Amino acid sequence: MSTAEAFTPSQIAQNFVESIDKGKYDRQITAGLKKFLNKSVDEDMTGFYSDDELDALVEIQGTDRDIESRMPVKITRHYFEQAKNSVAMQQLIKASPDETFDLAGSADPGNQMTYAPVEGLIHKYELGLAYVASTCSAHCRFCYREELIARKDIERADGTVAPKGLAQIDEVCSYILEHNRLVDANGGRHPETDREKLREILMSGGDPMVLSNKKIAEWWASLSEAGIESIRIGTKELAFFPDRFDDAFFEMLDKFHELYPETKLRFVVHFNHPDEFLKKDADGNYLSQPGGGLQWLDNTKRAVERLASRNWVNIDNQSPIIRGINNDPDMLRIMQRELKRNRVENHYFFAGRDIVGHRAFNVPIEEAWRILNESQMGLSGVEIHARLSITHYKGKTEIVAVTNDPIPGVPASENGFVVFKLHRGVGNAETRGRVAICGRNPKAIWFNDYEDRVIMDEAGLFTKAIY
Repeated sequence: MSTAEAFTPSQIAQNFVESIDKGKYDRQITAGLKKFLNKSVDEDMTGFYSDDELDALVEIQGTDRDIESRMPVKITRHYFEQAKNSVAMQQLIKASPDETFDLAGSADPGNQMTYAPVEGLIHKYELGLAYVASTCSAHCRFCYREELIARKDIERADGTVAPKGLAQIDEVCSYILEHNRLVDANGGRHPETDREKLREILMSGGDPMVLSNKKIAEWWASLSEAGIESIRIGTKELAFFPDRFDDAFFEMLDKFHELYPETKLRFVVHFNHPDEFLKKDADGNYLSQPGGGLQWLDNTKRAVERLASRNWVNIDNQSPIIRGINNDPDMLRIMQRELKRNRVENHYFFAGRDIVGHRAFNVPIEEAWRILNESQMGLSGVEIHARLSITHYKGKTEIVAVTNDPIPGVPASENGFVVFKLHRGVGNAETRGRVAICGRNPKAIWFNDYEDRVIMDEAGLFTKAIY
């Protein structure tokens, strides 16, 4: 597509960016397994990995199962302080040979490169996703972007092979301007793709909050001037390093709102377990808050309160349900209740994804549905907004229901069935809302595990149907 209108930020945007202090943030990051192996980490971190755990990781170094070739080791001091008293958080952050025992999985989950009109921008749904950073303050072992973080080669639509690159502001904004120009000239729909105006961008990566305040300001001002009405920031920094949300950041945030009051901001945060934000006593029990609820970590609570106090900012949480970390209905119930009490909406829970090595992390789809369903027992209607989603190449697919009873006379349904619904269709979303029904397979962790028991498939999620 031609870029008839190249993007140039206004003088207002340039002055705004120049006024911003980059900020200095000491995350006290420990990066690399080598530091744990040679005991060069802080003294209180030397026992984070046991000798047996380290020996097992050394044994596979340099092989095709090398752990750090799949995902580099990285942790902040803040996260370590919480994780040393939390088995769940240790599972999230500590490398394990299990990750590479079975390396089945997609090099490009969701076939995202098929929808990359310019480098670093994925225009798969009605919004665009921009890779603006290639790292995070710490690395989740189950990361859905391991191909980006580890700089792996990915095959492009034109057949070339190279690592995913980061989005560039001028290229992304020029694409937005041209796409929306064509939409406006064609009566509200793109003449080739039948898509509507691009009005929302998700800044992702990696984690956008590892960028400087100045760089974040440049992205926000540029996107706003290119016509973007809503900017999402996907971040786990509230868990990894909540002190990132300091006075300098909020000063930049408020300056941006003064200049671009109609551009809304939405922070999509990633709490995976309540241990990441709640205080505990010496016995591991959560502490009650006088007046109701539970006590949060002081710096995390402060950051959330400051974000939530701005009525033009929304906060949503989303999390996969991961084996050994949060596949526990009681923990998820506590997390959903506490997040909603503190103005963080429960957005999505995910039933795994087909990343390389996904079999080490994914909970079976039907088990994930049971866990979330049980976790929402006892929650109020406003606390149970989260859906269970799994990202198919055709779009985000909701697991709507899992039954124990068969459909009389229908093959493959003898032990019950699973109902999938395309919650978000790709492209112009023409398949949104269509469903598929499969006979149950309690061991299924991905769509292909249902291929031999597809009952009905108007959504086109599977290659065949038997009825």
